[in-house]
Amino acid sequence: MNGALHVAKTGLSAQDTQLKVISNNLANVSTVGFKKDRAVFEDLLYQVQRQPGADTAADSQLPSGLQLGSGVRTVGTQKLFQEGDFQITDQSFDVAINGRGFLQVQQPDGTIAYTRNGQLHLDGENRLVTAEGYPLEPAITLPEGVQTMTIGNDGTVSVITDDPQNPEELGQLELADFVNPQGLQALGQNLFQETAASGAPIVAVPGEDGTGILRQGMLEGSNVNAVEELVNMITTQRAYEINSKVISTADQMLSFVTQQL
Repeated sequence: MNGALHVAKTGLSAQDTQLKVISNNLANVSTVGFKKDRAVFEDLLYQVQRQPGADTAADSQLPSGLQLGSGVRTVGTQKLFQEGDFQITDQSFDVAINGRGFLQVQQPDGTIAYTRNGQLHLDGENRLVTAEGYPLEPAITLPEGVQTMTIGNDGTVSVITDDPQNPEELGQLELADFVNPQGLQALGQNLFQETAASGAPIVAVPGEDGTGILRQGMLEGSNVNAVEELVNMITTQRAYEINSKVISTADQMLSFVTQQL
């Protein structure tokens, strides 16, 4: 009976983790460039009391055996990098990545992080930065008196100052891609960090080496489907209730045994 209590406890813990993942997805349903998570579970070790295929006689074997499971555990969370819906903003500092790849961002400690959030801003030094003030890598600095800024599909950044007939090219935005994006470490602030699981970044001009192209005046929304997450939340709630019922039933059976002895 204690085994049933332990198994149900692991089920409650797993469903609690699932609910945390769902709640984080729903909380970020409006976060630009957010990629939803899903929890990954696996069953625990089995107590093998009768080995499948063991001999029961000289010419016969057990067809299935007797194996009792120990419950479930959460082994990880997986980022799903499907593209979110594109939103037209008509803002010159907004850029969306149509396809694979990440913008590169320099953090305060000098390391490079990666983001799908193309909601850019200007800082006090006229550099293109994220909402947290982290500059893009390679850095793009706008000159004084800019009238119009254009970001091409290939990442070319050009501006018009005094002479509309002679746009000035400032630099080139690059995209980084990874063999296994699910292996990136989420840092918060819409940033990801390279790990051994993700592999080294493959930096390329937008549109080359399998990377996507840039779309100025657009933003990539969150890829969270609110209806799907709500259905998952209901399913998780019911699974939690069922595991709670197992604990209640096991307790009642233990109570019956102690009262009868």
